[in-house]
Amino acid sequence: MVETAPAPGPLLSVRDVGKRYGARIGCADVSFDLWPGEVLGIVGESGSGKSTLLGCLSGQLVPDTGEVVFDSRDRGPVDTLRMSERERRHLGRTDWAFVHQNPRDGLRLGVSAGGNVGERLMANGARHYGNIRATAQDWLARVEIDPGRIDDRPRQFSGGMQQRLQIARNLVSGPRLAFMDEPTGGLDVSVQARLLDLLRGLVRDICLSVVLVTHDLAVVRLLADRLMVMKGGHVIESGLTDQVLDDPQHAYTQLLVSSVLQV
Repeated sequence: MVETAPAPGPLLSVRDVGKRYGARIGCADVSFDLWPGEVLGIVGESGSGKSTLLGCLSGQLVPDTGEVVFDSRDRGPVDTLRMSERERRHLGRTDWAFVHQNPRDGLRLGVSAGGNVGERLMANGARHYGNIRATAQDWLARVEIDPGRIDDRPRQFSGGMQQRLQIARNLVSGPRLAFMDEPTGGLDVSVQARLLDLLRGLVRDICLSVVLVTHDLAVVRLLADRLMVMKGGHVIESGLTDQVLDDPQHAYTQLLVSSVLQV
């Protein structure tokens, strides 16, 4: 009898995560599994709890309840909420990445483009200058930045180029999970379209799992495999992205979708 390898489990398991700010609910009893290579979109109006949830999942906020278990490369499943700060920082520069809405929040503005990308490599033990610079040039090309601008500072780049540089800085180390907070927010429509095409290709090429927070249903339609809709800190509807957007069941989701169609 031939033994088969066990099926891989979820990359991220979230159970009953909740966060309050006094009497106000940030998020409440949120549970889901995220699988390798899957993109989960989280949508809702301002104040719905999606940013609070992202903060709890990524370690930027400490939830009041629940657990967040991540299947790490070196230790297997670990409850990230019970990690030490040192362990969480290590996870943040190896298996995890965080893409901010404002790229300036995720870049070192006084460091060159190549230095921004190379810093993450050095944080993971790279020391050979030539190899670091070559890898940085390769990643600049991958995110459609002229490698000849490797010594330029981020301030010399447009907003769209800064966002692409932030993506290169985050993905150069080969993380398995990325948290993205409105990655196309504030960009012109044409720049958004190019960035979305780029993200879709990178997610596929490196089998990246993503938790994506956005208010833009067109973004989740293009990038997300599954969708969660939040309102008042609660997940009110979830399912396959096309299914939720094409046949919304909850009245609030119907309102979100119809408001986009009327624009």
